[in-house]
Amino acid sequence: MEKPDVMITVEVAYALPEQQLIKTLQVMPGCTALEAVKLSGMALEFPAIDVDSAAMGIFAKNLDGKTLPLPQDYELKAGDRVEIYRPLLADPKVARQQRAAKLKAVKTGNAKTRPE
Repeated sequence: MEKPDVMITVEVAYALPEQQLIKTLQVMPGCTALEAVKLSGMALEFPAIDVDSAAMGIFAKNLDGKTLPLPQDYELKAGDRVEIYRPLLADPKVARQQRAAKLKAVKTGNAKTRPE
């Protein structure tokens, strides 16, 4: 006799600086990360999410087709958490350089302490 498929439990997470939401879903084995995100309804809660092009990961490991398969190819395992990533607002390298320059200015006393 054939054993019926058992649903697995996964989570889908999205966060903004002021708000985060994690939804728990029951999905069929073989469900992909992209399918789970669509089933979660996150795009209804956060209209800025473009589900088909958003970067995603599983527990902070990118679904980039290199380290892990792409979201449409990654088959979820019980307990996986799909994270939907927001686009970066600033290039991390540039932001790091700006912070270092600001810190250097403070240490050398060249920082402006009040507006001119």
